[in-house]
Amino acid sequence: MTSEISLFVNPAAGRGRGARAARSAAAVLRDAGFSVRTVLGTGPADALRRARAAVAAGTGALVAVGGDGMAHLALQAVAGTRTPLGLVAAGTGNDFARALGLPLRDPAAAGRAVAGALEEARLRDVDLGRAGGTWFGTVLASGFDSRVNDRGNRMRWPAGRLRYDLAMLAELAALRPLRYRIALDGGAVREVEATLVAVGNTSSYGGGMRICAGADPGDGLFDVTVVGACGRATLLKVFPRVYRGTHLDHPVVSVHRAARIELAAEGVTGYADGEPLGPLPLTAACVPGAVRIAGP
Repeated sequence: MTSEISLFVNPAAGRGRGARAARSAAAVLRDAGFSVRTVLGTGPADALRRARAAVAAGTGALVAVGGDGMAHLALQAVAGTRTPLGLVAAGTGNDFARALGLPLRDPAAAGRAVAGALEEARLRDVDLGRAGGTWFGTVLASGFDSRVNDRGNRMRWPAGRLRYDLAMLAELAALRPLRYRIALDGGAVREVEATLVAVGNTSSYGGGMRICAGADPGDGLFDVTVVGACGRATLLKVFPRVYRGTHLDHPVVSVHRAARIELAAEGVTGYADGEPLGPLPLTAACVPGAVRIAGP
């Protein structure tokens, strides 16, 4: 493996934490004997083009510095290759790094974890989801949660998480069940009324909300969490339990396991790793060992 690695950086991640994290991680990696080349772009498309070029040129690893959005972008460059991916979590949610047991918001520790894994060839292959040609590491969300994202993304005020808190209140006021058409592993299409459907390669989204609490990125299967039709009172009772993963025991919630899911509903956007995939219908497949991770 070449000693030159590429640091793929979102300087704005975590309200500026990304730039500071990149400096800290780069110092640790250089102290470990690696030559570090920083990859930046003028925007997501340009950044991805540069990351793919680094992978094609034979970089020893692509190390993404930022949050789940940066990890998602990095996956588009390394998935399906043997180039290791390292993560220096410096965003708001960091759900992919959390699922992989990587240090959170400690760039020096994350840098040491990546350096140690590369030096000792402690690399592991983990599953990814793929939908419409886009790779994802955590959860494909649809329904109530994706509508909160839709509304929050349209809002220009306020800034930060408060925007999405207000969007959630507005969507609660407009809550109604959605008619989904779901097919698992090529089976018969089932029509269900649901509040949301989440397809998990890993367990959490939104900064630790364990919507697919039992999901394992090494078993070749998605955990599909269906929150059935319910009213505001029920949803407000179930919602706080998502952080502990105990919502799965509620009668309105069901969990299914599948390697492939076809998902359709009118007027619903799919989001994966917090990034918009586009309107349903979508077909997602779990791809075993699609990315090589440098970490514990």
